[in-house]
Parts: sequence; structure tokens; C-alpha cells
Amino acid sequence: MPKRFALRAVAIAAASALVVIGAATSASAHVSVSSPDAKPGGYGKLVFRVPTESDNTSTTKLVVSLPKDHPFAHVGAQVKDGWKVEKKEEQLPAPVKVGDVTLTKAITTVTWTATGTGIPPNDFDEFALSVGKLPEGVDALSFPTEQTYSDGEVVKWAEVAKDGAAEPEHPAPTLKLAAAVTPVAATTSDSTSTTDKLARWLGGGGLLIGLLGLAFGLRSRKPAVAAGTSAGSAGSGPAESGTAESGK
Repeated sequence: MPKRFALRAVAIAAASALVVIGAATSASAHVSVSSPDAKPGGYGKLVFRVPTESDNTSTTKLVVSLPKDHPFAHVGAQVKDGWKVEKKEEQLPAPVKVGDVTLTKAITTVTWTATGTGIPPNDFDEFALSVGKLPEGVDALSFPTEQTYSDGEVVKWAEVAKDGAAEPEHPAPTLKLAAAVTPVAATTSDSTSTTDKLARWLGGGGLLIGLLGLAFGLRSRKPAVAAGTSAGSAGSGPAESGTAESGK
């Protein structure tokens, strides 16, 4: 294989790989939940991390659904500047005993609605709940969530992942109770921003490498054409000279 074609093939392959890596990194972001102290039978802080997966719209509303089969006797919602919070209480299908209390009603949804611009494109924010008591004998709790964008689009994070299966496209935020999960620290903002920038740089770098490879391939063909033309010219010289001598 000529050297120029080999180099062009390598460049195009590298560009494709980088673009795929960038796309996979961007696609991995979704609404999630974690906790620094959630334990079965106790109280805990639930932290919902909400990224805005858009380049031109903001997140303006978040609705978190709480489990009705394992209701909480206490639900405290984080008060945030720029957001209005609302808790909705409903009648339970059947009474549920939580610790020493039997619940017939419970808070089933918590809604945060932006009073300002919300979460800007490609940024994220966190929303916290203080809940208890957490159920015993349960490995995990799911919190189906609806995320509304400024253009009216609603994304439902409500799909439950099955054991042994790939993660669904819109998984419901799920908290494992077997061990407390470290909450998202303030530095996560920097790491998330760095991850997003890395994905974009990888994609852009891959495209640049591909273009350079293509340009190199085209450039490498020019000397060959020029050489062919020069050889043709040299070959025509003696023929003309021979014709002239015949005329003599």
C-alpha cells in the first residue's frame, strides 16, 4: 500500500474513533441520585444531580416522584434561590407502617420550578431532599423524574434497569441502600465541565485529523501528476526534432 494512502487511512480511523469517544462521553449524562448518609431504617439526604443536555435550552422544572410502596414519614425539600419548591401529598392505596407510624397519606412528588433562567445549557445543578425513615429490607429505591426544558420538551427519567441488561436510554434515578453513596461534591462542577469540554475537543480534534489526512493525500498526488506531465514533455521533444531533420 502506498505510504500516502496508509497515512490517510490512519488519520481517518483516528478521527472516527475520537468522534465516537466524544459522543459516548456526552451521552452518559443523565439525572441521578446519591446520598452521603442514607441507611435502611434511618434518615438521609438525597441529592439529585440534574444536567441540562442541550446546547440552546435551559432546564426550568424538575418533578421528583417518591416511592408509594415505601413512603416517607418525613420529607424536607431544599430551598434554592431562583427556584420555587412544592410538595404534593396524596392518599396512599393502603396504610403503610413506617417505624412506629402508620401512614395513610404521604408526600408523593416534589417539584422545583425555576423563577429565573433555570439551569443553563450544558451546565448542571443539584436538588436535595431530607427523608425518613428509609425502608429496611430494600436494596434500592427508584425516583422517576421529569425534566422540563425552556422550549417545552419534557424528558421522563423513569425506565428501570434490569439485571444483566444494558442501561436504558432514560433510567430512573436509583439509590442503592446497601451502602451509602458519596454525594456530588462542589468540585463536580469543574469535573463535569472538564468532561464536556474534553468530549468536544476530542470530537473537534478527530475532525481536524481527518481533514489533515485528506489534505495530505491530495497533496501527495500532485508531484506524481507533475512528474507525468514533465515526462510527456520530454518525450515529445526528440520527436519534434526528428521531424525537423527529416524535412531537411
